[in-house]
Amino acid sequence: MATEKTDVSSMELDDQITTDPKFSINVLQLLKSAQMQHGLRFGDYTRYRRYCTARLRRLYKSLKFTHGRGKYAKKSVTASTVTEVRFLHLVLYTAERAWSHAMEKRQLPDGPNARQRSYLIGRLRKAVKWATLFAELCAIKGDSRTSLEAEAYASFMKGNLLFEQDQNWDVALKSFKSARQAILFTKRELGKYGDLDNQVLCRERVEELEPSIRYCLHKIGESNLQASELVHIGEIEGPALDLFKAKLEAVMAEARTQQAASMTEFHWLGHRFPISNAKTRVSILKAQELEKELNDRMEGALPAEKRLAVFDKIFAAYNEARGSIRSDLATAGSSENIKDDLSGLDKAIGAVLLQRTIERNQLLVSIAKSKLSKAQNEKVTKPEELVRLFDLLLQNTSDLSDLLSSGRDRKEEEVALIEECEIKELIFRAERCFFLAKSYSSAGKRTEAYSLFSFARSLAENALKKLRSATSRDQVTIKELETLYNNCRSNSCIEHAMGIMEHEKAPEDLSKKISTVSISGTDRKVSIRKKHNLTTKQLLHIVKYCIMST
Repeated sequence: MATEKTDVSSMELDDQITTDPKFSINVLQLLKSAQMQHGLRFGDYTRYRRYCTARLRRLYKSLKFTHGRGKYAKKSVTASTVTEVRFLHLVLYTAERAWSHAMEKRQLPDGPNARQRSYLIGRLRKAVKWATLFAELCAIKGDSRTSLEAEAYASFMKGNLLFEQDQNWDVALKSFKSARQAILFTKRELGKYGDLDNQVLCRERVEELEPSIRYCLHKIGESNLQASELVHIGEIEGPALDLFKAKLEAVMAEARTQQAASMTEFHWLGHRFPISNAKTRVSILKAQELEKELNDRMEGALPAEKRLAVFDKIFAAYNEARGSIRSDLATAGSSENIKDDLSGLDKAIGAVLLQRTIERNQLLVSIAKSKLSKAQNEKVTKPEELVRLFDLLLQNTSDLSDLLSSGRDRKEEEVALIEECEIKELIFRAERCFFLAKSYSSAGKRTEAYSLFSFARSLAENALKKLRSATSRDQVTIKELETLYNNCRSNSCIEHAMGIMEHEKAPEDLSKKISTVSISGTDRKVSIRKKHNLTTKQLLHIVKYCIMST
């Protein structure tokens, strides 16, 4: 009898297991859309953490799973608790909230201090705990794909924790590889059903994991990567790489500090300025590395947006160096030699900053010129925008020329740079005048446009003469100026012809308007004015002309 009862109970249990629904969550897609829509598109982890908190509050309330009112009564999420898919969402968003809080601490301006780093690691541990629980629940309550993606998510969180702790690199490598393997398997399964969007998402996630895997291999000595190669690895974008980039920046900063110890002078246009402040040395070294990275890349190989981002980093590094120099100047005391060296160094850094600003603005001009013609889904550049950019370039060139002319004992290199500034100023003036003429032409002002095109041609001609007589001839710039000269000439001819045509057509248009004029009544006068869109003053002149002619 007892055996019969046990058989019946085991059969009932089997029936319950088979009838339990298997929940399905597209974990990668869910996280991607939540992250992109709530702050991580711009790296705003604070906003994303607040979204996770609000989402959890709504889930707890809708599931009626709150932790008591007044006195806190903890409720655990177990396999028996999970009666619908929202319970799995509850665990997932708790892990995401802990992870985003850790990443928020990682993004502090000066980096986390010892106490904040301890808190950061605590939040990552919490994220690992909830991610592991999520994977366990999905293994029981989820379908095979949900279980795989949850396992990949938990492995990624474990790897992040070990990555931040700077220990157990082999275990961290195993975790990242496990996450990659699970995502690749999911991608293969999706390929059978033709789900292209999710396949692309899986490939993106795998690409985001690759830098962390290579870095772990580098740390355990199984890869001979150099520091410059690590920088190129970190160029992939994505929230999964933010921790890797923070770690990479720390490694590069340490390498710069060691390299800066041997940097004692700053060389600029034949001058040598001693650098005693370690912080100044590190900032200058960082800027020089970024400049080298910008110059080493082939023209067009690096997208314009990324080049602009590199310029911003260069400006930040040089401004940081200038801040350190000026702090040293304030505390230099009465030593004239130290003050002269620091003032010279400040002037040199300021000149380099202006040169890079000119290069950046020239890049903006090239981007704007490429959008002058109409293209699909792109805003067309107006000539007025280019006029504004050339105004900035003229101001930058003038500032650089004034700065270089301020010294007493000028070297040959400085004189050559001043001459180059004068030529650039002529070129920028010619281009500014050309686009100003374009602006007047689009407004139908033929006389002004013709005059400006003619003036731009004379400026381009003067710039060509100076450039051809200069010691260093830039053939690319000469060709660009010749093209500008020819464009000015052809456009001035077009404006002249258009002006003559409009002048010849004007009396004909006027006679048509006059032929319909009647001075017999006010109602007729109003209708004429509306028909030809004439002002009262113009209408009175026409009527006066008609009376005088009769």
